[in-house]
Amino acid sequence: MTIRPILRYPHPGLKTVCAPVSAFDGDLQSLAGDLLDTMRAAPGVGITAAHIGIFQRVVVIELSKADGVRTYVNPEILSSSAEPLRQMEGSVSMPGATEEVIRPGAIRFRYQTVTGETKEENADGFLAICIQHEIDQLDGIFWLQRLSKLKRDRLIRKWEKAAR
Repeated sequence: MTIRPILRYPHPGLKTVCAPVSAFDGDLQSLAGDLLDTMRAAPGVGITAAHIGIFQRVVVIELSKADGVRTYVNPEILSSSAEPLRQMEGSVSMPGATEEVIRPGAIRFRYQTVTGETKEENADGFLAICIQHEIDQLDGIFWLQRLSKLKRDRLIRKWEKAAR
């Protein structure tokens, strides 16, 4: 496995809508492994192929070692709860920057495994937030777009100042 370079905000690739995966082969399994190594090195709890400049619909999430690694290929949200959940979010593409985002607290979603098997699951709490965050990235929506303009502008200024 390999630790890959991560695109940094405001790289235009972070606004790219990712293509569905159609080949469930060794290359996809290698990509998933590289994503895991890259995410752990960042460090982070979630990463997409877009974060490393590969614009395919692949997500890797590891909330904790005990929780295990989850790999979602071509994930899509089928439904979401009306009850919102507030959670601090950030990105491996914008290290050190976090802000509270409001998202549905529970979702039902469909995805494929790295071998192509289709599954549907429910997720709630932090896992639901992470899945929504990463699917947004696959859709070319960087997490900052979920903030008000005021919060977004303030956070970008603070992040840019810290990056100097």
